[in-house]
Amino acid sequence: MRKILQMVVFSVFILNIGCAPKQKKKEKAPEKAKQVVLSDDERMEWWRDARFGMFIHWGPYAVPGGERNGEICKGGAEWIMDKLDYTIEDYEKEVTAKFNPVEFDADKWVKMAKDAGMKYIVLTSKHHDGFCMWDSELTDYDVMDASPYKKDIVKALSEACRKADIHFCLYHSIVDWHQPQAQAPLYPNYNAGQKDQTVVNPEFPKYYENYLKPMVGELLTKYDNVDVIWFDGDWIADYTTEMGKDFYSYIRGIKPNVIVNNRVDKGRNGMEGMDKEGNFAGDFGTPEQEIPATGIDSDWEACMTMNGSWGYKPSDTNWKSSETLIQHLVDIVSKGGNFLLNIGPDAQGLFPPESVERLAEMGKWTKANGESIYGAKASPYDRPDWGRYTSKEGVVYAHVFDWPKDGVLHLNPNMKIKSAGLLADLSTTLDVVDHSIKLPAEAPDQYVSVVKIVLQ
Repeated sequence: MRKILQMVVFSVFILNIGCAPKQKKKEKAPEKAKQVVLSDDERMEWWRDARFGMFIHWGPYAVPGGERNGEICKGGAEWIMDKLDYTIEDYEKEVTAKFNPVEFDADKWVKMAKDAGMKYIVLTSKHHDGFCMWDSELTDYDVMDASPYKKDIVKALSEACRKADIHFCLYHSIVDWHQPQAQAPLYPNYNAGQKDQTVVNPEFPKYYENYLKPMVGELLTKYDNVDVIWFDGDWIADYTTEMGKDFYSYIRGIKPNVIVNNRVDKGRNGMEGMDKEGNFAGDFGTPEQEIPATGIDSDWEACMTMNGSWGYKPSDTNWKSSETLIQHLVDIVSKGGNFLLNIGPDAQGLFPPESVERLAEMGKWTKANGESIYGAKASPYDRPDWGRYTSKEGVVYAHVFDWPKDGVLHLNPNMKIKSAGLLADLSTTLDVVDHSIKLPAEAPDQYVSVVKIVLQ
C-alpha cells in the first residue's frame, strides 16, 4: 500500500465509515472562476439537444466476466459479487486484485463514442461492489490501491472527453457492498434490501453523511467537467426520499449547473423509470431496458444494453442488431427522449468487437442523418405504420423503417407540406401529392431512411 498510516485524530472517522481515509500532501487549490448559474432550461439545453450518449459499465467485475468456477451468473455480470456469493475478502483477492486493464486508452474510447454520433459519456465511477475507479481520498478501495493498475481511470476519461468536446458524466451507486455501514453485512445476499424492504442497516445514515455524500463531492471538485451525476441503487429501504432531496441540493450547491437523474430520490416507478406522482428530486426520468409506448411530458433517457448484460459477459451472445439499435434511437427521439447505449469493456480495457461493429454502423447512420436526431423534438403527429417522425421548428423528419413497396409514403393528413427530399441527398426533390410522397424504388439506407419535410 502506498498510503501511510493515519494520525490518531482520524481513528474515530475510520470507525464511522469502515474504511481507511487517505493522508496526502495538500496543495493549495487554484482559485476557480465564479460559476454562472443557469436557469433549468439553460442547464438542460445541451442534454436535450444531444439525444445520444454512451453508458460505460466497467470495473473489476470485468475480470471474471460473469463466470466463477464454471458457473455463469444470471443477469448482468456486474452483479457477480452478489449472484455467485463472493465474500468481501474473496472478491478483493479474486477480482479487484487482478484488475489491470493495460490496454485501456481513454482517447480511443472517446473517439469511438464520437464517431458513433454520441455526444456524452457516462462512466461508472463506483458500482454496487464499492470499488472506486479514481484516486479517492476517502478510501483505499480504489483503482490506485486495491488493483495493480495504479492509474486514475476517471481522470483519464475526463481529460479525453475534454479534448474531444464530449460531455463527461459519472454513474455512482448509492448501494455499496464493501462498506459495513451500507449493505455489506448482508452476505451472501447483498441484494436482500431490494427484495425485502424490512431489511435495513441502522448505520446507513452514517455511511450516507460520512462517505457517500463526500465521495460525490470529491468527484465534482476533482473533475470539474462532470456534467451529469447518474445515480443508481435507490431501491434499498435505508435510502430515503429525505436523503435524496438533501443529496440533490448538496450536489447543486457544489456545481449549480450539473444535471442529476431521478434516481437520486425514491420516486421512480421501477424499470419504467419515470416518477410517480409527487415532488421528487432529479432532472430526468430513467426507463431501463425499455422504451415508453408514448411520449412523456418531461425529460427522460432510456438506458439499454447491446446484449443482456451491463458489464462484460462473453457468454452473453444475444446481441441486438445495428438495425434494431438505430431504430431504437429514432423511436426514443420521436418520443422526446435520449438514448444512453451501454458498452461493457473487458478486463484489458477493450470494447467487445460486437460493440465496436455496432458503434461503427451507428456512426455511419448518424453522420448521414444526424440532422433528424440532434436537437430534434418529439413528433407532433401520431406514429405512422411505416416508421417514426421527429421534428424541428418548421420541419418534420419521416424516418422510414419499412420502405413502401409501391413507392408511396402516406403522411399524416394534418401535415401541410411545402417540400420534401431525402435527407441523404437533399439535391433531389420528391413529388408530394395529397399528403403522400413518391419515393425512389430503392431505400437510400439499409436500416432507416429519412425524408426531410418542410412545412408551410
